[in-house]
Amino acid sequence: MATIRIPTPLRPYTANQSSVTVSGATVGAALDDLTGRHPALRPHLFEGDQLRSFVNVYLNKEDVRHLDGPETAVGEADTLLIIPSIAGGSGERVASGGWRLAIDDW
Repeated sequence: MATIRIPTPLRPYTANQSSVTVSGATVGAALDDLTGRHPALRPHLFEGDQLRSFVNVYLNKEDVRHLDGPETAVGEADTLLIIPSIAGGSGERVASGGWRLAIDDW
């Protein structure tokens, strides 16, 4: 079973769990399992049946939008990260003058 890491702002909707073990052969099925177990979380991740545009999902540090999206295969040893888009804060300053938050920080 795969594990989904839950960011701090969404933990109140998962009984304060920082990670949840889920079943499902794809990213979409894993997220459906997660929101089936924690229905109060669903409106924070989805608008209707579509993942909200500001919610980013990573499979083992790879953005699933650059893979097969919700159809991306998930293995039992995989980790999914839910990362809501944020503004502000601090991180590593990059040459372009912007900031970068490393996924390793999670």
